[in-house]
Amino acid sequence: MWFVTGLAPALSDGTFEVRAAGAVGDGVTKDTAAIQKAIETAAAAGGGLVRFSPGRYLSGTIHLKSRVTLQLDEGATLLGSPDRADYAKLDFHGLILAKGQEHIGLQGKGVIDGQGRLLAEQTMRLLAEGKLRDTEPGNRPYASVGERPVLLNFHQCQSVTVRDLTLRESSCWVQEYRECTGLLIENLKVRTMAAITNDGIDIDSCSKVIVRGCDIDSEDDGICLKSGPRPCEDVLIENCRIRSSCNALKLGTASSKGFRNITCRDLVIHDTYLSGIALEIVDGGRMENVNISRVRMTTTNNPLFIRLGHRNTKGSVGTIQGVTLSDITAEIPNRKKSEMNRFPPHWRHLCTTLITGSITGLPGHPVRGVTLRNIAITYGGIGDKPARDHLLLENLTRIPECAGDYPESKMFGILPAWGLYCRHAEDLTMENVTLKVSGKDYRAAVIADDVRNLTLKGLKVLSAGREPVVVLHNVKNASLLDCKPPANAVRFLDQRGTCEAIRSE
Repeated sequence: MWFVTGLAPALSDGTFEVRAAGAVGDGVTKDTAAIQKAIETAAAAGGGLVRFSPGRYLSGTIHLKSRVTLQLDEGATLLGSPDRADYAKLDFHGLILAKGQEHIGLQGKGVIDGQGRLLAEQTMRLLAEGKLRDTEPGNRPYASVGERPVLLNFHQCQSVTVRDLTLRESSCWVQEYRECTGLLIENLKVRTMAAITNDGIDIDSCSKVIVRGCDIDSEDDGICLKSGPRPCEDVLIENCRIRSSCNALKLGTASSKGFRNITCRDLVIHDTYLSGIALEIVDGGRMENVNISRVRMTTTNNPLFIRLGHRNTKGSVGTIQGVTLSDITAEIPNRKKSEMNRFPPHWRHLCTTLITGSITGLPGHPVRGVTLRNIAITYGGIGDKPARDHLLLENLTRIPECAGDYPESKMFGILPAWGLYCRHAEDLTMENVTLKVSGKDYRAAVIADDVRNLTLKGLKVLSAGREPVVVLHNVKNASLLDCKPPANAVRFLDQRGTCEAIRSE
């Protein structure tokens, strides 16, 4: 493992009670000053535990100091003030802030509740009244991300541990860790549907990170890695359960410095309305050595979205190279929109079911070195006839590139493949991939367009419609080995455009 981290050490007499510092804990009296006094006293003593015994502690912003750990006992709740004036700003306004601190932590069986719905509503009113500057004018559902407080915001800190707590109802992202080194996030329960942009965990430009044993239910992305000032690297995410109204596990959208050495394993993803796994480089940066394995997805709208785009139109195009996904099962059912009661009301008009898994680069900028191994995907099927808004097989060249668009799995529309759509890729390998439709779908199962060095080994397609099972368009150097089409397939392989060196055994 990359690092060893521990909680800030408690001295022999290093436990500091917030009630002893004057906190009331009645949920009505603001205890901000008393909590901060306990933190400062602990820091002055060389570190220790600041303890919250059972009670409800109402607070605005508190600043965590080096070698201090906040311990919330079972029955203790730290309540975020519903008054936005009570919050200070670091990168974001937040309830617990720390910058440049080391050996800090939060622990215990207690709860941190941001009262986010009340706080977001007040922020919206202040924006409408012109008392706050809206950094996203005209984009009102988002209010202004920078103006709505998060629960935790740690910047440029070292040796950070956050474990065992329940974090609920932030008015914006729940946790924002930026440029931190040595980060352990363990056994957290996150429940946040209070407002839009309620990400469960955001890790931005951090290194030597472990996220383990977390249970996340979030309105926005569940676990999201970003890279702004520096790469996000040496990250392990394991044994987590994720539900999201957007993407469950996401690398991006912010990706200017990229991602290196990312390992994700033993994840359960459920009831997610965009992608189970989304890997995105759209702002420059490099993605390399990403390994995701042993993932079970149930009731998601899209299993996989790998996207190399060019949203930073004045900068260089980034790269994606060296991504392996293995031992993954995904169920993508055709849900009725009336069943999507967890989807945020202001987003329901954007909701699309049955989004095809895709791996897409740009002309001259392919996604390189992606391997899919031991993957099984079951789709619901969109029927045996095309609809007016479907992109058809005969119009492959008309599928939009969307180079500068915000990356999202539904960005291309309803694609002419139901299983996997791959465009602008090199060194793409699919080994022991099984695709099935539980209903009917007229489309091809797999489309590869402008792909070099393609290997399909042990591909099993268990369902077929009226179109060929595998379509290759402008593909050079492809090997199809031990692939098994369904018995009722009209045709297994269809070559279009300019295809060269295609071998089928």
